[in-house]
Amino acid sequence: MPSATTRRSRVSVDLEEALRRATAQLHDAGVPSPRADAELLAAHLLDVSRGRVGALALAGTPAPVGYAELVDRRATRIPLQHLTGVAYFRHLELSVGPGVFIPRPETELLAQLAIDRARQVLAERGAVRVVDLGTGSGAVAASVASEVPGAEVHAVELSEDAYPYAAVNTAPHGVQLVAGDLRTALEGQEGRFDIVVSNPPYIPPGAIPRDPEVRDHDPELALYGGGPDGLELPRAVITTAERLLVPGGYLALEHADLQGPAMLGLFGASSRWVDINGHRDLNDADRVTSGYLA
Repeated sequence: MPSATTRRSRVSVDLEEALRRATAQLHDAGVPSPRADAELLAAHLLDVSRGRVGALALAGTPAPVGYAELVDRRATRIPLQHLTGVAYFRHLELSVGPGVFIPRPETELLAQLAIDRARQVLAERGAVRVVDLGTGSGAVAASVASEVPGAEVHAVELSEDAYPYAAVNTAPHGVQLVAGDLRTALEGQEGRFDIVVSNPPYIPPGAIPRDPEVRDHDPELALYGGGPDGLELPRAVITTAERLLVPGGYLALEHADLQGPAMLGLFGASSRWVDINGHRDLNDADRVTSGYLA
């Protein structure tokens, strides 16, 4: 006997009705943005923008083939980006999939801080060198390179699963990507960078994410920062930045919202860092700590 999904896929419905059903199904599955996801899945299959989906629905366009099955998969909490293969970050369309951390809107603050400082250094000195430690999908590195013409941008990624995505996403922007560990990155290039930027793993071992999309699908290598407080890798970023930066160089480091005070303490524990600041994201949460190497 055919399954409910198979029976449903054989019955042609118009796009508006399919969107209505999909929205209800995704809502019942606990998906945080059911209507948006329903429209984005349809846009993916139709190869149009999300805005165009609404117009097609009003025109009585049939639902695309395979739409119900794709919605079923999203209802199991497979990340939307794994189903479409695309994540949007600032003005970029990034290639993503299983094995790479999906960039979050909150990280756009980190990118903006690096971009602002890179533009300033470039204007003052005529050149700027930036490195993104633990680049993941390459979102931050690609953003800096694309938004600061003339910047020399490097990126480092350890994961063999994430590296191919980073390569695809950064290559069009001229980023110099290398495979490596952020703890030992770019040996031989000590004191040559103006900016170090990083969104390293920082989740403590006991703080298992609630969202199935994160808990079950984001790679553990990109989530858990090591040590009882999750700050082993953020500490390593600070140490590496002290090695790579020129005097007066800038470090911007993302962290969990509750780790803001701890990060200020890590920077402040060394006399090598000055002008230390915390930065709040669009949700008014502590998200990035920055400082200048004395």
